[in-house]
Amino acid sequence: MTLEELWQLFPIVLDEHDPKYAEWYEEEKRKLLELFREFDVQRITHIGSTSVEGLIAKPIVDILLEFPVDYPLPRIADLLEADGWTVMAKDAENQTLDLNKGYTPAGFAEKVYHLHVKTVGDWDELYFRDYLQVHPEIAEQYGVLKQSLKERFEHDRDAYTEAKTTFVQKYSQKARDEFGPRYLAE
Repeated sequence: MTLEELWQLFPIVLDEHDPKYAEWYEEEKRKLLELFREFDVQRITHIGSTSVEGLIAKPIVDILLEFPVDYPLPRIADLLEADGWTVMAKDAENQTLDLNKGYTPAGFAEKVYHLHVKTVGDWDELYFRDYLQVHPEIAEQYGVLKQSLKERFEHDRDAYTEAKTTFVQKYSQKARDEFGPRYLAE
């Protein structure tokens, strides 16, 4: 499929917050921890809009899975692919993987996930989530922004994501200023 065909099949969809997102995360977290029981998982975290109560979100649960520096990226990728994940991006130099599950030839499955695999670190995704969780007025502003962008970029996921970048960076930095270095690797 071309990128345009994929965007037609998988448009930007925004739904009201669903408490089931936390259950979906916990279910997948258990599976991932079992899959990597022989590895040194440093941290696994629910991130993204589905982790913020009350925030409209794409019904896709984002998970951040962190390993020690120099983890065996090819082996991790192979295990995840064998477990039904699709690798969307692999960056061996920066030790990152981006994967998804729940995208089918007929469209979205009932449960859809994005998995971000990185070395343990002080990631903006964690700060942004935390900031939105404790500042509901900013979460509401973010929801309004997302809704307006969905109307403009429903079938262009890259443009939708890019258009949110300034907002996300601004409040990630505010979170770092407010919370300090809470996610530094120990």
